[in-house]
Amino acid sequence: MHGVKIIGITGGSGSGKTTIVRKISEIIPDFLFIPQDNYYKSAEYMNNKNITAFNFDHPDAFDNDYLIKQLEALKNFQEVDMPQYDFVHHRRMDKSIRLKPKKLIIFEGIMIFFDKRIRDLIDLKLFVDTPDDIRFIRRLERDTTERGRTVESVIRQYIEVVRPGHYEFIEPTKRYADLIIPEGGFNQNALKVLIPFLQNISDQN
Repeated sequence: MHGVKIIGITGGSGSGKTTIVRKISEIIPDFLFIPQDNYYKSAEYMNNKNITAFNFDHPDAFDNDYLIKQLEALKNFQEVDMPQYDFVHHRRMDKSIRLKPKKLIIFEGIMIFFDKRIRDLIDLKLFVDTPDDIRFIRRLERDTTERGRTVESVIRQYIEVVRPGHYEFIEPTKRYADLIIPEGGFNQNALKVLIPFLQNISDQN
């Protein structure tokens, strides 16, 4: 059985990608959600003091070969075991999540358009475009409350690797987008267009 559609949602860290996914899930419950973050390579030697020792904002930080293998399997309606990532200890967990394929897959991450092999697997490409200051504030709040980070380490990482990585690797991929959404999940007009389209895919037999 074929006909699986992958919707790719990208944008800088803190742009509002997850908010869009949440808004979609409130109306369309029947889809698979795949975060690119789950496919980071392990970097257990990192801590708040050497936070830039591993660059999470570089394409090489992801295990793209494994990710492609799993996306291709899902497109062929095969089950996969999706890895889980521990962001406090910067490593892939021992446990994974068994995913059964569905007709609609929402794939979200900061660099999902960078690798052409991955880009070619995505059927609809969305880029969430949000101002730098808003993205930084959201990232600061998330990393200090959810990932055990200090304010100083978040600021240092943002200045040294996140911001340069955004302009070198993420912002240029905007040209591949089918739809650019300013302000992400808070853009009601964009959601009014997007959700019926996704609903149609989800409802197809």
